[in-house]
Formats: sequence, C-alpha cells, structure tokens
Amino acid sequence: MLLRNRSVFASSDLDEVRGEVAKVFCPHRLDLSGDAALLSARFNSVQLGSARVSYLDYGADVHIEPGDLDTFFLFMIPLAGRSLIRAGGEEVVSTPALAALPSPTRHLDMRWAAGCPQLLVKFERAAIERAVEHMLGEPLDAPVVFGLGVDLTAGWARSWRDLADLLVREAERDDGLGGHPLAVAHLENALISLLLTMQPSNYLERLTAPRPPVLPKVVRRAMEFIEGHAHLPLTTADIAGAVAVSSRSLQEGFRAHLGLTPMAQLRLVRLARVHDELRAADPARVTVTTVAARWGFLHQGRFAAQYRDRYGCSPSETLRTGFASGG
Repeated sequence: MLLRNRSVFASSDLDEVRGEVAKVFCPHRLDLSGDAALLSARFNSVQLGSARVSYLDYGADVHIEPGDLDTFFLFMIPLAGRSLIRAGGEEVVSTPALAALPSPTRHLDMRWAAGCPQLLVKFERAAIERAVEHMLGEPLDAPVVFGLGVDLTAGWARSWRDLADLLVREAERDDGLGGHPLAVAHLENALISLLLTMQPSNYLERLTAPRPPVLPKVVRRAMEFIEGHAHLPLTTADIAGAVAVSSRSLQEGFRAHLGLTPMAQLRLVRLARVHDELRAADPARVTVTTVAARWGFLHQGRFAAQYRDRYGCSPSETLRTGFASGG
C-alpha cells in the first residue's frame, strides 16, 4: 500500500468515506454498485507544494460522480484492476497501463471496480493554467482540456510515472523532500511540463510550435535573472516571464546564442552554488546529499556525474579538501 504512513482514514461507513474524500477533493456522489459488505476504504494522502499525492481504495464496486472538478486536474493511475471513466464526451477503461486525466471543465462520472486501488496526483488548475500562459507568453483564450486517456506504455509517460513514483517515495519519508521546497517544486514543474508538451490537449500544437529566437540582450537579461534567483524554484516559464518573452522564444534564444537551454544554464549556476557551499562547509556537520538537495539535485548519481564533468572531482572531494584548506 502506498503512503502507508500518511493515512487519512480507513472506514467501512459509506457516509464517512464520502465525507472524508470530499474534504481533500470536492463534494461528490458516491454509491455502492456491488456487494456492500466489501466496502473497506483506505485513503492515504499528503500535500507536497501545490500538488497532492494520494492512495485511494474503496475495496468494493463503487459509482463516483463528482461532476465538474472545477479547481483541479486529477491524474489517476489504477495500481490493479480497472475503472470506467467518463469525462465530457470521452470514455476510457482505465488500467495500470492506461491512466485517466479528467479536466476541471468536463463532467466526470466514474465506476471503480472492486480491487482497483489508485494512485492519484492532484494539480491545481491555477498551476496548470499559469504554466501554459508562461510557455505561450500570452493569456489563455479557453480552459485547458487534456485528452482523457494517458498511455503509460509510451516513453514520456513512463518517465512521468517514474517522477510521480519518486514524489510518492519522498512523501513516505519523514526526512524526505517535503522539507526542501525547491526540490519539490522542481519535481512538480517537471511533471506539469511533461504533461503540457506531450499529452494531447487543446493547447499542445501551440505549445510545441517553433518560435522565433529572442535577441541576445534578452538572453543576457535572462542569465542575470537566473544568477539572482537560482535559489528559487524557477521554471523556464518563470525566467521567460521575468524578461517578458514566451518560454518557447527564450528556449530558442538560448539554443541559438548559448547552445543550451535556460534550465541547463540554471543547473550550471546551481552547481556553482553547491561547489561554493561544499568548499566552505565543515564535513563533520554537512553532507553532500543535503547541500545537493537544497539546490534541487534529486538524483545523487546524476548529480555526481554532472559535478565531476564540471569541476573534475567528486563533490565529496570538494567537501573534504575545501574545508581542510580553509575554504
């Protein structure tokens, strides 16, 4: 069972189950459609940044009708079994290989079979819409609507699931990334960016269309912004908004004039900050893992390789020799 140490409730009382789930998501209709004796609901959930990850299992066959979700998107992955999901004019039979992603403005009606526990990742509607506006460099002209079914066997979706699983693992740890807002925001932004640039939606074509590169002076301003704000959970959209261009134009400008992406430049700046901290730190009081996590480096093996490529030694060597030589 996922998120075992983040239990919200366990109950066989239908009214209690409905009420407790509604507190986290939204008011909804919940009816038993099979053997009532099978109802044995378990709900584990935790908020991480502006996203929420949850484990929900009703135990029994249930009919769930939230109607319009209105304020949030919900990525739903059956861990076993299957569920019938209807949203607007679309319908999918969701399984561990086919997730469902209902959009806030589409009427949602679901039938979960018994033995269909699900991993749920909730994104605030405002966070998704803000990301689209930043990537386009203009206000939305219609609500964001994703295709309902998400093929989890596709390459990008497998990567998405890996990131979601990392979020869950960290949520299960009392000393996990929950105490590192920068790292949590990095994960959440990666999840949202993958959805917006890979999952079919009414904005996908515009989000992936080529944009003219920005001028070098805008690139310089963007680099200055990155230098001054690298400690914050920046996205490409944040950087583009700070210099008043679209995300796509900023990316093209960086590639044309620097041969890298804005996020790659941000990574270089953060690597430099890690390097500086390790040189000045006391190895008896500070660990490489702690410093790296504070600057958004979540995968220690990948971080170590990037650090060695940049500085010609391991992070632990810098920590050990930097302090010994007086920083």
